[in-house]
Amino acid sequence: MRKFGEIICKYRKIILIVAILLLIPSAIGMAKTKINYDILVYLPENVETIQGENILSDDFGMGAYSVLILDNMPMNEILKLEEDLKKIDNVALVASLADILGEGVPPDILPDDIKDLAYNENATIMMVTLKDSISSDNTMETIERIREMTDERCEISGMSAIILDTKNIFNSEFFIYVVISVILCLIILELALDSFVAPIFLLLNIGFAILYNMGSNILLGEISYITKAIASVLQLGVTTDFAIFLYHSYMSEKESGLNNEKAMANAITTTMGSVFGSSITTIAGFLALCGMNLTLGKDIGLVMAKGVLFGVICVVTVLPAMILCFNVAIEKTKHKSILPKFTHLKNFIIKYHKVIIIIFILALPVALYGYNRTEIYYNLDSKLPKSLESVKANTDLKEKFGLVSLEMLLVENDIPDEEINLMLDEIKEVDGIEWAFGISNISDLGIPEMIIPEDILSKVKNDEYNLVIISSKYEMATDEFNSQVKSVNSIIKKYDEGAILAGEGPLMNDLVEIADHDFNSVNTISIGIIFVIMLIILKSISLPFILMIVIEFAIFINMGIPYYQGTVLPFIASIVIGTIQLGATIDYAILITSKYTNKRKEGIEKKDAIDYALGSSIVSIFVSGLCFFGATIGVGVYSEIEIISSLCVLMSRGAIISMVSVAFILPSLLMVFDKLVCKTTIGMRKVEYKNFR
Repeated sequence: MRKFGEIICKYRKIILIVAILLLIPSAIGMAKTKINYDILVYLPENVETIQGENILSDDFGMGAYSVLILDNMPMNEILKLEEDLKKIDNVALVASLADILGEGVPPDILPDDIKDLAYNENATIMMVTLKDSISSDNTMETIERIREMTDERCEISGMSAIILDTKNIFNSEFFIYVVISVILCLIILELALDSFVAPIFLLLNIGFAILYNMGSNILLGEISYITKAIASVLQLGVTTDFAIFLYHSYMSEKESGLNNEKAMANAITTTMGSVFGSSITTIAGFLALCGMNLTLGKDIGLVMAKGVLFGVICVVTVLPAMILCFNVAIEKTKHKSILPKFTHLKNFIIKYHKVIIIIFILALPVALYGYNRTEIYYNLDSKLPKSLESVKANTDLKEKFGLVSLEMLLVENDIPDEEINLMLDEIKEVDGIEWAFGISNISDLGIPEMIIPEDILSKVKNDEYNLVIISSKYEMATDEFNSQVKSVNSIIKKYDEGAILAGEGPLMNDLVEIADHDFNSVNTISIGIIFVIMLIILKSISLPFILMIVIEFAIFINMGIPYYQGTVLPFIASIVIGTIQLGATIDYAILITSKYTNKRKEGIEKKDAIDYALGSSIVSIFVSGLCFFGATIGVGVYSEIEIISSLCVLMSRGAIISMVSVAFILPSLLMVFDKLVCKTTIGMRKVEYKNFR
């Protein structure tokens, strides 16, 4: 490793030039990486509702749909709008009662059931189905085009419109996320380091790593907007301490009298040994997310694991080249470190370690109680700003027409209409079902099938399936809705084993079930993987338990706070935050523990060993935790997209809670269980008994 450090120092200018040139393909890759805004596409392909979506798209041309609300629009204008919409390539079907009534027939002649369904005072609805999927680029362009074609009398509801508005908010905010995170981290580093210019180069280095990571995402094909939003700020927060470690090592080597190149070569060697070891736990934590059935976890996990790896590589290559090339500027702007050494705090922790243990024992059940009772929600659209066009349209659709959520039922064509009607009668009796409408029962509503235009009829009936639309008054992803889906599924399977209940609502129901499973499995996988890594690194049976207890306690507090605040978290936060917080902050605990065990192996008395370990680590832990906090808190406060805001607030709060827990509780536990640690750790069993006291 020493030879590697010497090569980096010798070819520093070439390395810096290459690093800058690599930013070009990285920027191109980042620009060309597709961003997905629909979380439902991350459901497994073998889920029945996904198969139903494929049938809707392939056989009925219903990749997506939207209900348009037309207010105070004459019949002739409605018919004209229909004709214009049908000319759009991506539009599969446009249907309204105007197709049946024509220009001269008043709505009053319709049966009350039909009139109440399609009319509210001067407003009516129009169904538009699109060929492409809910979140495809073509669908987004189609929704934008419909908005351009219509005026304020037309509102566009549906998931695709929601996704488009989410995309627009995200694109307007993303650059601000990065700026806020960089400014807050810069302030913290200016307080922590001894040079005004050095923090700029540290952040530039991390910026290089972030661009490399985001550019390489093109190899994944596409990433979620959630991943893009949190990956950059999370990578900034997690890898900043790698850069700080190299900088401190370099300055320490220089103080021993070495010249710049030799000092940096030594610093690179030291950093590679320490940073590569600690980064393994972080990477493992992120890769644990790949175990989720909801493949959004794989999306986040792979991107963040890559980000940490790029961060480590840049710290031992690009950053040394930067520091050596701009060493004069760094030296000229040196100043006394503003951040205190926390000596009094260290002494307080050691002196009152038993009191800290008592507080920890008392706080643990309180934290666990809140953690187990924090409520989550699954319908991410429900927390978007109420001012969005799509949100207002969905609200008006609910209030004016009672259309809250629609389910698409595919019934095999060999089932007689009489049986389908019996099935629909049963479905209508299920709590929360407003109506169920299909070709099989259209004559019951006073409309002969023969008068329905062929282009519309072909979109609801083909050689294999009849399409039935079911309206529910329940909001998607609620307990009531999910119970309703189960009831409807049990009814339809009784009449037709091959029937499929599809649509956005049933997809959300599957999302709930899969997310609940992922919550337990991902936490178990991440704890198991990191526990095994700590067994290998620390060569101890007891230490991994102690470290895991400390970080899990911090996670319990972080995830339990919303319960006591009376707030509700997005479901994805409940799944990934524990793993992210564990993987990103376990390094704090490993740092103190490694220094403590090394001193104990040297025969140093336990109190002195803890004094050294905590004293030499507390500043690094606080700076790392504060940088993690700074990188995420600004985004959490600023973002209007609630899922991004919640994730970033949880990450920022988790960084502080882990930082405090490791600084206070871990040294206290090590002092109390010192004898056990020595007896269960390789290389410490020969520590004399007098040193246990």
